[in-house]
Amino acid sequence: MKLLYAEDEPDLSAAVKTLLERNGYVVDTVENGADAVDWAAATEYDGIILDWMMPEMDGLTALSRIRKKGISVPCMLLTARDAVEDRVAGLDAGADDYLPKPFDGAELLARVRAMLRRRDTYVPDVVRLEDLTLDKGSCELSCGESSIRLAGKLYQLMLLFMENPRQLFSVQQLMDRVWSWDAEAEINVVWVNISQLRKKLAALDTCMEIAVHRGAGYSLEKKKE
Repeated sequence: MKLLYAEDEPDLSAAVKTLLERNGYVVDTVENGADAVDWAAATEYDGIILDWMMPEMDGLTALSRIRKKGISVPCMLLTARDAVEDRVAGLDAGADDYLPKPFDGAELLARVRAMLRRRDTYVPDVVRLEDLTLDKGSCELSCGESSIRLAGKLYQLMLLFMENPRQLFSVQQLMDRVWSWDAEAEINVVWVNISQLRKKLAALDTCMEIAVHRGAGYSLEKKKE
């Protein structure tokens, strides 16, 4: 089994590498998240272990980018951050496991074995359309290396458009689908949110746009050249 291990503390990296190799694993080590993304994309690994706090790119960002590249290799996060919200963030980014520091070597080995048994089960919960990717776990809309986190109704609108490309939605249909349970909402909230979403798409420089059909509604379409 071949593993990629990203850790910026040299002594800890050497100790974990030795532990894993003595237990039959082949281990490549890198010192930052950016290299972890590059190595994960260039080499076929059975599992990836990422420290959260690293220079250049932290482990959480690296994990998110690895998943956006469609790499389904199981990943484990190692970190001294053990708040509930940190664990949730790690799992939402695509981690298969989360091990707080300091950790016992025997527990690390056990978790690696468990992680590798699940190596074929990860399915990214994302919607893809042309050059856009919408991650349902993190609510991040991405185009290439750029991403924007969407919240609330903006996320719900974008998900509706991406799951129904080129379908024309009237303002009333958008109200019914996105604001159906909000009795206080007025119809102008659709126009405001559509305007904000169009600006975010422009900032991402995507080939897609929310087209305006005067008097009829809106649809998500590829820009006309």
